[in-house]
Amino acid sequence: MRDYIKRFLIAIIMALCVSLLFLGGKHSEAAGTQDLGVINDHWIWPADGIISDTYGTRQGRHKGIDIAGRIDTPILAVEDGVVDKSYYSNTYGNVVFIKHPSHFVTVYAHLNRRNVGKGQLIKQGDVIGKMGRTGQATGTHLHFEAHQLEWRYDKKYALDPEQLLGKADVGEPVQAGIASIGESVLAASSQLRLHQNDNANSSPLLERYIVKEGDTLSTIAQKQNTTVTAVKNLNHLTTDLIKPKQILIVP
Repeated sequence: MRDYIKRFLIAIIMALCVSLLFLGGKHSEAAGTQDLGVINDHWIWPADGIISDTYGTRQGRHKGIDIAGRIDTPILAVEDGVVDKSYYSNTYGNVVFIKHPSHFVTVYAHLNRRNVGKGQLIKQGDVIGKMGRTGQATGTHLHFEAHQLEWRYDKKYALDPEQLLGKADVGEPVQAGIASIGESVLAASSQLRLHQNDNANSSPLLERYIVKEGDTLSTIAQKQNTTVTAVKNLNHLTTDLIKPKQILIVP
């Protein structure tokens, strides 16, 4: 009788464990889906250039997107985070991995130069390196990857970066600092800020402004004692459309 009760209790415990594992998996999947929707609203493109390859090509082995451009084109962090790795590899060349608070990891590969080191705190739009063709690269470009939870050698958690950055076809130009919302593209160009970072004494009066709820170009211009036209010109804006958390360069 005791053996029967013992076996019965063990069966119940095992059933509970299986149920908890199942529920945990469902919870993680749901959390990942929720994060994807939130991130899609404000990630920015990491480099100026032309889309030269997309996710899933080469018999499914290409787990990122390629942005072709000029040597030493500035590479931007797509979101706040901390540098997880910064090193040289035979395949990625000069590469930077950034962990984000949203439980994503982004990878920036084939850089000509790395500007950041492991453990460094990063803000969205920071210049983390320059575009190059190091490692196994056939031309000057940025290879960009996005992974949920963690980067693994088998790239199990890789996903199409265009789900987070916005859709762009091969041959289509993209601009560093642009964020997408639905099918509308909102310019948040960092070009002049990049110039300021590279030449700290040349543009001392430019600063980064993060758009707040309720802001308009007019109210931002008033706060900065400038004009709407000046703000639009600095940021290469073609419309008055802005959104919360968008990065602008202001005097």
